[in-house]
Amino acid sequence: MNYVMSDLHGCLKEYRQALRAIRFSDADTLYVLGDVIDRGPDSVGLLRDMMLRPNVIPLIGNHEYMALRVLRRLCVEITAETAERYLRPDDLTAYAHWCADGGDKTAAQFRALARKEQEELLDYLEEFSLYETVRAGGRDYVLVHAGLEPFDPDQPLEDYHLAEMIFRSPDYDRVYFPNRVLVTGHTPTAALGAAHRGKIVQQNNHIAIDCGCVFGMALGVYCLDTGETWYIPAQTAEK
Repeated sequence: MNYVMSDLHGCLKEYRQALRAIRFSDADTLYVLGDVIDRGPDSVGLLRDMMLRPNVIPLIGNHEYMALRVLRRLCVEITAETAERYLRPDDLTAYAHWCADGGDKTAAQFRALARKEQEELLDYLEEFSLYETVRAGGRDYVLVHAGLEPFDPDQPLEDYHLAEMIFRSPDYDRVYFPNRVLVTGHTPTAALGAAHRGKIVQQNNHIAIDCGCVFGMALGVYCLDTGETWYIPAQTAEK
């Protein structure tokens, strides 16, 4: 079976509970549509678990992008001399922006790792896909973190820029593909209306699966083969 979830944001306990709920096995594939890290309690533990599962396919989200922008540059021994000749002002600005958007917890966990472990995590983050296309249950799916904006129906997926897929939310009232289903995360479904709070939303050939786990709602899981859904109640909310 093929499953999707999104925006785990360091919620390791809910992720593991979700794997138990769907009885995830080596014969299955799980696509995680970005924002694995930041805000929640254990981003590093979550990445380590995913790294050990070759059938978990991660896509890059805006939080991974923000982290990668700075961690390679900051993954050096910081001294007064190093800072003066190596770090640029925009590196420190990017780091501050990332921490302010929930990256502070991830940064603290990352700094506590041995250098080899840091390099392994960075190598893994750099392998995240920008998008995936999947055929399952007789339907074709396009998986991406945030959306395809600005959308051009004649533009191949490989021609979209990274920023166009990870930062801007889609138009949920639009049918993007008549013969393919778009699956996205990024925007908690509660933003689409109170009736959608903590629920997967399916409309206009589009499935929105960020159920706002880190904000105290739920982790949603969707099976691409059968259309089944699972909801794992949030155990902790971002503070």
